[in-house]
Amino acid sequence: MADPENSVQSPSSGVEAISHGRFTISTLVSNEEDSMNIYCQPELTCGSLGSNNLTQNSTFYLRTFGYNTLDVVPSYEYYANTQMAGEGKKNRPTLADLCSYMMETEQHSPPLYESGTNDELGKREEQLSSDKVPEEPVRFGWIKGVMVRCMLNIWGVILYLRLSWITAQAGIALTWLIIIMSIVVTSITGLSISAISTNGKVKSGGTYFLISRSLGPELGGSIGLIFAFANAVAVAMHTVGFAETVRDLLIEHSATIVDPTNDIRIIGVITVTVLLGISLAGMEWEAKAQIGFFFVILVSLANYIVGTIIPPSKEKQAKGFFSYRGDIFAQNFLPNWRGEDASFFGMFSIFFPSATGILAGANISGDLKDPAVAIPKGTLSAIFWTALSYLIISVTIGSCMILDASGSVNDTIPIGSTDCEGIACGYGWNFTECTQTGTCKYGLINNYQSMSLVSGFAPLITAGIFGATLSSALACLVSAPKVFQCLCKDNLYPGIGFFGKGYGKNNEPIYSYLLTYFIAIGFILIAELNTIAPIISNFFLCSYALINFSCFHASITNSPGWRPSFTYYNKWTSLFGAVVSVAIMFLLTWWAALIAIGIVGFLLAYALYKKPAVNWGSSVQAGSYNMALSYSVGLNEVDDHVKNYRPQCLVLTGPPNFRPALVDFVGTVTKNHSLMVCGNVLIGHQKEKVPEVTSDGHFKWMTKRKIRSFYTAVAAGDLRTGSQMLMQAVGLGRMKPNVLVMGFKRNWQSDHPQNLENYTGIIYDSFDLNYGVCVMRMKQGLDITRMTHTCVDSSAVFVEQQASTIFQLEQGKKNIDIYWLFDDGGLTLLIPYLLTRKKRWRQCKVRVFVGGQINRMDEERKAMINLLNKFRLGFHEVHVLPDINQKPRPEQVKRFEDLIAPYRLNDGFKDEAIVNELRKDCPWKISDEEIKKNNTKSLRQVKLNEILLDYSRDAALIIITMPIARKEKSPSALYLAWLETLSQDLRPPVVLVRGNQQNVLTFYCQ
Repeated sequence: MADPENSVQSPSSGVEAISHGRFTISTLVSNEEDSMNIYCQPELTCGSLGSNNLTQNSTFYLRTFGYNTLDVVPSYEYYANTQMAGEGKKNRPTLADLCSYMMETEQHSPPLYESGTNDELGKREEQLSSDKVPEEPVRFGWIKGVMVRCMLNIWGVILYLRLSWITAQAGIALTWLIIIMSIVVTSITGLSISAISTNGKVKSGGTYFLISRSLGPELGGSIGLIFAFANAVAVAMHTVGFAETVRDLLIEHSATIVDPTNDIRIIGVITVTVLLGISLAGMEWEAKAQIGFFFVILVSLANYIVGTIIPPSKEKQAKGFFSYRGDIFAQNFLPNWRGEDASFFGMFSIFFPSATGILAGANISGDLKDPAVAIPKGTLSAIFWTALSYLIISVTIGSCMILDASGSVNDTIPIGSTDCEGIACGYGWNFTECTQTGTCKYGLINNYQSMSLVSGFAPLITAGIFGATLSSALACLVSAPKVFQCLCKDNLYPGIGFFGKGYGKNNEPIYSYLLTYFIAIGFILIAELNTIAPIISNFFLCSYALINFSCFHASITNSPGWRPSFTYYNKWTSLFGAVVSVAIMFLLTWWAALIAIGIVGFLLAYALYKKPAVNWGSSVQAGSYNMALSYSVGLNEVDDHVKNYRPQCLVLTGPPNFRPALVDFVGTVTKNHSLMVCGNVLIGHQKEKVPEVTSDGHFKWMTKRKIRSFYTAVAAGDLRTGSQMLMQAVGLGRMKPNVLVMGFKRNWQSDHPQNLENYTGIIYDSFDLNYGVCVMRMKQGLDITRMTHTCVDSSAVFVEQQASTIFQLEQGKKNIDIYWLFDDGGLTLLIPYLLTRKKRWRQCKVRVFVGGQINRMDEERKAMINLLNKFRLGFHEVHVLPDINQKPRPEQVKRFEDLIAPYRLNDGFKDEAIVNELRKDCPWKISDEEIKKNNTKSLRQVKLNEILLDYSRDAALIIITMPIARKEKSPSALYLAWLETLSQDLRPPVVLVRGNQQNVLTFYCQ
């Protein structure tokens, strides 16, 4: 703004940059018209067109609108953040192009195909054809990319190796309840993720990308790390399931590598290494492998259904399989808990990881042709078909297989024997001995390989186990690095950017693959599936809760940007899904839930502290806006009360980085409890100052300096007009400034006298608008650009350059001296009180000086202490000044007279009419009559300066009641001479304060 201290008006030295547009309106013309040159040059009303936007084949068409225009028709390219391979980024003409500059027609060169020769055209075509087009990455549709991938991940190790055991423990009824509960959570989450993924173009990063772009980087980053880690652990879970099956096959053939536990570890490490090789071969090879696994699983499931119908052999009956029987269904319908950890939620925690595969398609969103279509369609289809398969398998296997069996074909008995227990007795088998001793090796509750036993051809089930476990492990091995890569590229956390580097046409994160590989090996070494599965459940449930909450929060904020093309969702259903997910977390394993939430909380706190420099238009931002708007409107319904008074400051800083001390002082007073607005008046024409008015560099500078303030700039013809605009327009409802803060005009004696009128006029205007006023003076000045004698462009803000000021330093036990000479409503006391609440000023001793009579000093001192105690400010040291009205030293009086001498009218006490005529063009001049009338007040300022030098020479800060001059009775030169005299020669910063004569302090409680 114009310098409040040194407001010298000067023409802008900057040259406005001219941007360039282009003509893209096309028209269809007939062959007859083709022979005519209709591409005449238009009359432009915009910035000159240069080569940066106007390409060689640009044409100017008349037919579409009937006249030449620089406007462009709506096009996808103007809204896209990316550009086509081999082409430059297209930009629509700017407003400056369309409005602000007149273009001469001869500056345009004709299109290439009009002015160029055939040789030139040929060279251009040859150049375009020779440009190397990057190789297109592999992209998948909704079936191959999402549905198949999700189904494979859901049909994992739990389906083949634990579903039959869970059915035996929980019974068919509770198993169905477990499955239905999982379906409810995953279905709601599927609907939520479908809505989120169709609300804009989805890039790579899957679940992390969706949550972070919806809820913001703070929550998105924390859940991204957890989700990537959960997928890495899921690789270990599925690999251990595969290794268990291989180990069991080896035992059946009386072969082992080392021992049963170490065999799982060895087989698991070898398997995950092979899977890593497939993943590193590229997405295309990984997708082909997944399709193969998918068909193997389908065949194995069909084989299982056929096996349940085929009459069982004697060997299968010895192991507990008797085909469909009503009494078996009745026995297995209710739970039969066995083991220390056998419980409903214990079974749920083991089963639930099978449902986590619904995000497998979303996790490779960057490799899908159309994620917005593929993710909803594929995810919901996968949930339906896999849920149906789980329900069918649990009820069928629970209807044809008993809980306990010995596996010995010699345990047959005649049907109807009385010394036999269990429903197997009715089928001619006696498993009583092993049932009572707990040594049965077979049966639904003892054998994890029950599906192989039931199936028509056991090797096909084994192949299905291999396909399910390996495909799920492979999907997780791909998902974790893809999610982590996107997180690394966003630079939310330090030290992980190394893992985000991509290679090849699909931008494969090699280092993220290796990190996932080593995490998986660490958990494979546990070698116990029932231990690994519950670890994953809480992390995935945490992810589901946040996905559902993201959908709910985006819906409830009513942001115009929330426009998902998938409309089959409900915000309250999403909220229910989030609450259920969190509840299930604690019901499964409360301590693991606390750990998961603690990790999310820690990462969230870190992100909030670091404040990542990203802006994704999250629903948190929309929610913050809604809350701010609601509270701001709500404040209008509440009348102001003195107890809630806050000094809301409009600070005439100009460019804030020019006057850091003024910014720091007000920022310290208002931080965390009051409004601060930095105002900048740009002297000049509005069109010339538009770039500076709209610049956000000053706000970034304040943010870097940790100043909580708004910034507003206006363009005006002079400083006073701009200040009037700011004082009248700045604010929102009750959130409106009530105190004007400005710097003292140090160069008032050398500046143009009209600027003195403007400066004092600002003070008068503020009082007229019911503002309080603070004027700050520092011995070295406030404008650092003048102190260093450098010329700085106010539009160029260097955020990293932060000048140090006294208000950033620890003040220790210095004094803050308050000269409360006149009652202004208490603002002179309130501002230093707020300052002493801050850490750097907390230890300072506050001294209050008041005027008084020498014969009543004790009474007046006690009265003031009593008043201050009622205000509860904590100010206990009061000094009475009895010598305010005594005559100052003659040399100081002479100094004041010399100060105002250049501004005296020397009219010789002529009539007022004659005086007004003499200073018609010089309103700042001081008549002899005005000097006489204000002599007492002038001498008081001289004497007060002597007192300040005596008492407060070493204070940390001086705050004094500012004198007020009567309008049209005290010329601007005389008023500035008072302020100059009062604050001159003082080393500490001086703040002249004058409230608006309304109470800002009270000692009442209502």
